[in-house]
Amino acid sequence: MALGQFMSYRLALDESDADRVLYLAVPLDTYNSFFKLRFGQLAIQRYHLNLIVYDVNQEVITIWQP
Repeated sequence: MALGQFMSYRLALDESDADRVLYLAVPLDTYNSFFKLRFGQLAIQRYHLNLIVYDVNQEVITIWQP
């Protein structure tokens, strides 16, 4: 669901502020259970996703992937 919303935001930003870089922030457990899988990796590559992965418990960013 977040990926679909991200794509909608990206489309809207392309129309109003094309130079702005959009990041998808996801919890570490979501990253490990989805974005590390082949399908998740394909989504990252195909849609040129910029990710920020954060640890909910430690409240820190663990991965900043432009």
